[in-house]
Amino acid sequence: MNYRKLISFSLIIIFSGCATYAGLNYDQLFGKPEVQQRTVDVTSPHSEFFLNEVKPIIDNRCVVCHACYDAPCQLKMSSVEGIDRGASESLVYQGTRLTAAKQTRLFEDAQSTQEWRDMGFHPVLNERIQTPTANIQAGLIARSLIQKENHPLPNVKQLEGFDFSTERAQECHSIEEFDQYEQDYPTWGMPYGLPNLDSKEYSTLMTWLQNGANMNSPIPLTVDQQVLVDEYETFLNNRSIKSQLSSRYIYEHLFLSNLYFSELELSGDNTKGPRYFKLVRSATPPGQSIERIVTRRPYDDPKVERVYYRLIPEQGTTVSKTHLPFALNRERMNNWQEWFINADYHVEQLPSYKISVAANPLTAFTDLPVHSRFRFMIDNSQNTIGAFIKGPVCRGQLALNVINDRFWVFFTDPEKADIPEINDFYQSQEINLKLPSELESNTTPIVNWVKYSRQQARYLEAKSDVLNEFFGRGKYLDTNIIWDGDGTNSNAALTIFRHFDSATVVQGLVGTPPKTAWILDYALLERIHYLLVAGFDIYGNFGHQLMTRMFMDFLRLEGETNFISLLPHDMRHIEHSSWYQNQSSQMSDYMQRNVRPFAQESQVPFKTDNYKQELYDILLKQMSPALPTRYQIEQTGLTNENEQRLRTLDAIKGGGVVYLPETIMMIIETDSGNDEVFTLLHNSAHTNISSLFDEASNRDPENDDLTLVKGVLGSYPEAFLLVSEKDVPKLVKILSTITDEVDYIKLLDQFGIRRSDPRFWPFSDRLHAWYKKDQPIEFGLLDYNRFENR
Repeated sequence: MNYRKLISFSLIIIFSGCATYAGLNYDQLFGKPEVQQRTVDVTSPHSEFFLNEVKPIIDNRCVVCHACYDAPCQLKMSSVEGIDRGASESLVYQGTRLTAAKQTRLFEDAQSTQEWRDMGFHPVLNERIQTPTANIQAGLIARSLIQKENHPLPNVKQLEGFDFSTERAQECHSIEEFDQYEQDYPTWGMPYGLPNLDSKEYSTLMTWLQNGANMNSPIPLTVDQQVLVDEYETFLNNRSIKSQLSSRYIYEHLFLSNLYFSELELSGDNTKGPRYFKLVRSATPPGQSIERIVTRRPYDDPKVERVYYRLIPEQGTTVSKTHLPFALNRERMNNWQEWFINADYHVEQLPSYKISVAANPLTAFTDLPVHSRFRFMIDNSQNTIGAFIKGPVCRGQLALNVINDRFWVFFTDPEKADIPEINDFYQSQEINLKLPSELESNTTPIVNWVKYSRQQARYLEAKSDVLNEFFGRGKYLDTNIIWDGDGTNSNAALTIFRHFDSATVVQGLVGTPPKTAWILDYALLERIHYLLVAGFDIYGNFGHQLMTRMFMDFLRLEGETNFISLLPHDMRHIEHSSWYQNQSSQMSDYMQRNVRPFAQESQVPFKTDNYKQELYDILLKQMSPALPTRYQIEQTGLTNENEQRLRTLDAIKGGGVVYLPETIMMIIETDSGNDEVFTLLHNSAHTNISSLFDEASNRDPENDDLTLVKGVLGSYPEAFLLVSEKDVPKLVKILSTITDEVDYIKLLDQFGIRRSDPRFWPFSDRLHAWYKKDQPIEFGLLDYNRFENR
């Protein structure tokens, strides 16, 4: 009898002996619950067993659904602390709450498991008497695994009745409620709606659980890591007032980032991936234990005399949907020294933490040179933009319907804007550049929207006056105002993909030329960060979240207006209006006011009347030295003929595209026996994106199209395809001729790896292995919460 069967047999005996207990009285059986000490020395056998045998299974089978704020029941299994914290019935995503919710940020809003219990989280591990029987019978994870063992999912029919939508009602039962749950939903064991674990994985987890579920204490830093931590903490905590202001600015922009020492990773053994760190505020200086300052927002009053900025090791498994890698190295340190310390400016006193000051970076950091601030943000613009896309907001259709499904982003050249007049202008607009984040987390949207609309109109009018003077008499207004990454920085241009309720930002100009594009200047980029990252509260009330979304309309329009200013004057309003078909009269009036005041003619040397396409071509040529090509379908390991076939997918438009999910990841097994990974993205077209709640009425499915990229792009695959290279022609033909849902199902029948497919987990492991090897810095575990059941 193998171990798996032995466990199941033993449990049947145990449970049959307890059948007389109605619903099982756990207190009588195993004593009162009490928080257990589970962490053990990192060098102990129990810790090594967890790290080497158990954790990889939890990561690859559990964390792929349980990692972010949208993890079912807030059960975040990506860290020791998250597993021990357990689950909660409270929902982070409550779209209509009237007042801000109590925050439940792991590592921040409670410091012990008991504190989490006091906040309403219930255990998923046994917290009663620590015996093998109790550890299995009174532990939610163990019981859920056994439930799955008793009711695996062998075919698609077994998935009927499952709800995989992100808005589904959650069953966040405690162990005391588990018997009723199992009776009501016998097939809902874990992993939910996916194939069962294999026998080795199951046996390993059950052994760990039986023995008390011991986990490792924090892994200590290496000597080399500690040396670099000390070096950066010394830099960030210099006593000079100029240094304190600079460090505050750096922290408020990097508090979500996963920092890593790139030179150390390149020189050492990086087979396990980089060691990541978080930048936090502390009440204690370097050399002392960190006393983390926890506030709702990174610029809130720390209520200490002096803030220190410290680096702490990231404790959780890296997951793609929140992963913002940021390299620390000698070049970056030198840049910070040049921009913030050596730059010629003077600081009289540090800015206040009053919300009217701290929430507005144009006020709080007015002493820092605009050039330095802009350089800092665009030096790693993917990280800057990525923070509002891959920050704590793991799900947000309302927030994301403010952007198109794919568009390009450019930046103004910071050197060309490094003039005193620019600094003076931003200082003069302090009032008009205020942000809704100063309203904090409880907001009444409509009244405030009117106020901010008028404020934005005043700013745009003043901006137009300045630009009309600066670009007067046909000076300067050509593509040379666009930053080219100094010929080497691949952050010079970005592509943003929206996947309905999630999004991705990547370096370079990916795909065919899009309908829309943005050009971001300093003030626009800074306000986006403070609106959507530093000032956004996922726990805020509905008004706060709605006001944020409404204000982003202004910023998007401003970025679009910057782009169309490079078109001939007479074409600007025509082009912009084509992006907003069937627009409201209010939107039409706003756009005309937004565009017409800037009267200077473009100096771009157009040679055709296809102005936008020609502008894209000029920018592509001008910026090509800095543009990465990693996502292009070339040098893939496939034959030239098959690469060419795959490239034709970008030309598919309308028709059956609407039946494809947002994100399809596929492995093509090459003739040489290697795996090559591709991501197929469905770009949903809209007649306009100015509607808050009725997005469906603005859809334009006849203009939907596809973008195929090499590698992994996105964090939430909705379908998997496994294709042999010899079948690439067949794959392309099917995708090119889909006309309805039935055709898409035929595609899945031919190449799909469905939720019920026994190959699901092996495919997932192959995909992650390829991803980690090919994109080791960007790598993070994918999330299967949006994986379809078709």
